[in-house]
Amino acid sequence: MFENVKKLEKTNKLKLVLVYLLFVFINISVNRLVKHFGLPLYVDNIGTLLGAVLGGYLPGIFVGYITNIINSTADPTNMYYAGISVLIAITATYFAEKGYYKSFLKSLVTIPFLAFFGGIVGSVLTWFIFGPSEQGLFSQLYNDFLLDLIDKAITVVLAYCLMKIMPKDTSSLLSLTDWRQKPLSNEEINEVKSTGTRGLSLKSEISILVCAIMLFITIATSAISFILYRNHSMEQYKELGINAAKIAAASLDPSKIDEYIEMGETSPDYISAEKKLTEILHSSGSIKYIYVYKMTPDGYKVVFDIDTDGLMGEKPGSVIPYEKDFMPYVPDLIRGNPIEPVVIKDRYGWLLTDYEPVYGDNGKCVCYACADISMNDIINNGISFLAKILSLFIGFFILVLVLSLWFFNYHLTYPVGAMTHASGEFAYNNEQALEVSVDRLRSLDISTANELENLYLVLVKTLGDTVKYLEEVREKSDQIEFMQSGLIYVLANLVESRDKCTGDHIRKTAAYVRLILELLKENNVYSEYMNDEEYVKCVNYAAPLHDVGKINVSDTILNKPGKLTDEEFAEMKKHTTAGKEIIESAIELTGDSGYLKEALNVATYHHEKWDGKGYPTGIKGEDIPLSARIMAVSDVFDALLSKRSYKEPMSYDTAFKIIEEGSGTSFDPAIVKVFLENRERVIAQAEEMTDKEILQ
Repeated sequence: MFENVKKLEKTNKLKLVLVYLLFVFINISVNRLVKHFGLPLYVDNIGTLLGAVLGGYLPGIFVGYITNIINSTADPTNMYYAGISVLIAITATYFAEKGYYKSFLKSLVTIPFLAFFGGIVGSVLTWFIFGPSEQGLFSQLYNDFLLDLIDKAITVVLAYCLMKIMPKDTSSLLSLTDWRQKPLSNEEINEVKSTGTRGLSLKSEISILVCAIMLFITIATSAISFILYRNHSMEQYKELGINAAKIAAASLDPSKIDEYIEMGETSPDYISAEKKLTEILHSSGSIKYIYVYKMTPDGYKVVFDIDTDGLMGEKPGSVIPYEKDFMPYVPDLIRGNPIEPVVIKDRYGWLLTDYEPVYGDNGKCVCYACADISMNDIINNGISFLAKILSLFIGFFILVLVLSLWFFNYHLTYPVGAMTHASGEFAYNNEQALEVSVDRLRSLDISTANELENLYLVLVKTLGDTVKYLEEVREKSDQIEFMQSGLIYVLANLVESRDKCTGDHIRKTAAYVRLILELLKENNVYSEYMNDEEYVKCVNYAAPLHDVGKINVSDTILNKPGKLTDEEFAEMKKHTTAGKEIIESAIELTGDSGYLKEALNVATYHHEKWDGKGYPTGIKGEDIPLSARIMAVSDVFDALLSKRSYKEPMSYDTAFKIIEEGSGTSFDPAIVKVFLENRERVIAQAEEMTDKEILQ
C-alpha cells in the first residue's frame, strides 16, 4: 500500500512543479502586462499568493523566490527584492492557515499586512540600496505604502477570484509531501506535534541548528564580501584620485605657478587652466575637490581652488593653515617629496586625498595638484553593497530554512513522532489490545532507507517478541493462578471435610461473596474498593480460607450433634485466632501476598459484628475489614439455609428476615441493603449451588 502511495507522490510532485511554475508564469506575465501599460505598480505576487494559500509555506516561498530570480534577468535589481516576496508568501500562508482566505471580506483584511512588507520593508530596502530619495525617508515610506496598498488589493482580489474557480480539493492536491511512512492524517500529525519532550523538540533543535548555520554563513559571507568590496573600492578611489591629480598636474605650466599666485585671474593663462581643472572635477561624481597648493612653512598657499556646489574656492595667494591631522605629512610636502594618498578628516569633510607634485624645469617641485575623494561615498556605497548582500541572503535563508524543516519533517520528525506516539499508546491490559498495539506500530511502514528505518524495524521486532513473551507469561500465570485457586479449595475442603454438618459450605459462601462483590460494584457502594480489580480478585481467592482455623478444633466439638456448651463454644471460637496464626505463618513464608492479606482478614474477623459484640477482638463498624463484613453475611446466610445436626434448613424468607434484623447490629447496613434489594439474584445463586450439590 505504501509503495502505491510513493508512486502516486512521485507523479503528483511532477504535476505540482508544473503548477508552481504556472504560478510563477502568472506572476511574471501580469507584472509585464502592468509595465506595458506604464502603471506605477508591480502586481507580481498573484501566483505567490496562490502557492502560499493553496500549498503552504514551501510552495509559496518557492514561487515568490523563483519569480524574482527570473525577473532579475530583465532587471537585476529584482534579485534584491526576493526576500520581500518570501516574506509576503509567509504572511499569506499564516493568514491562510487562520482561514482568512475562505471568505472575500476576510481576505481583504490581509491587504495592509502584505502591503507592509511590499511597501514599508521594500521602501526601507530601497533606501539602503539606492540611497535616500529627494522626498525624504518618511515621505518615501508613506507614498510607497499607499501605492503598495493598491498593488496588494489588486493582487488579493485577483488571487481570490482564481482560487474560487479552482476545484474545491485543489488545496489538498497542491500540498507538497514526501512521506517516508504511511501518510498521517491531520489529526495524527497534530497528535505527533503535541507529544511533549523534557527539553527542546527535535524540530526546534533542527530549526536552531539550521538558523545558526545560515546565520553564521550570512554574517561570515557578508563580512568578507563587505571587507573585500571596501578594500577594492578604496583602491579604485585611490586610483581615481591619483589619476585626477596627475591629469591636473599635467595640465599646469610649472613656470607660471608664481605668476598665478601673484596675479590670479588677471594672469593670461589662469582662466584656461582653471577651466581644465574644473573639467577634471566634474569628470566623476566621486571627485569632491580639485585644487593646487604651494607648500610653505606657514600653510597652504592657494594657486587654484575650484568652486564646488555650495562652497566657494579660496582666492589665489591665500594661505590656509595646516590641519592638525595633516601635520605629519607637511615636512615631506615642503621638501617637495611625493606622498601616498591619505585619509584626512577635517573641516572640509572625511576625504581621501592625493597630492601630485608639479615639477619645474630644474626638477624641483613648485606646487602640488590635489584631488579629494569623499569617504562618505565609499561608506554609502559599502552600505548599499551590504544591503544588497543581506537582501539576497534573507530570501535564500528563509527558503533553505523552510525547505530543511519540510525535509526533516517527512524524513525524521514525523517518523520519530509516529513511532513515539504508537509506542507510548502500547496497551498491555489484554491479549487483543497487545495485538492491536503491535499492528498499529507495524502499520506505520516507515521506509527512510537509513538508520531510522533500522531503528523502526528493531522496535517492531522487539515489541513483537515482547508481546509473544507476555502472552507466554500470561498463559503461565493463568495456569499458576488456576492451580493456586484449586489448591486453596483443596486445603479448605480438607479442613471443612472434618465437619460432617457443613456440606458444601466453602463453595456456597465463596459464591455469595462473589455475588455480593458484584452487587456492591453495580450499586457504586464502597467504590474505592470495588473499582480495584486486584482487591476484588484477592477477596474471591481468600473466601474459601475463612474457616481454615477449624483444623485446630477437635472432632468432638466440631461434629457434636447437639448444642455446644459454653466451654465448647469458647473452644470453637478459637478457630478465628487459629486461622489468623496459620495464615500469618503462610505470609511469613511466602511474602505479603495480596490474597493472603485478605485471607487473614476473613479468617480472623468474619465473626465480628457491626455493633462490636462479635469475636475474637470485638472491633466494630468500618474498623472490621470489608472482606470480613462481606463474609459475615455470606457465612450466616448459608448457615441459615443449610441443614445441621441440631436444626433443619430455614426458608428464604426467614433467612432474609434474620439478615435484615441483623443490619446495623451484626452486619454492615450497606451490604445488607444491596443484598436484600437483590433477593432474586441471591435466591438464584442459592438454587444453583443446591443443584450442584444434588448432582454431586
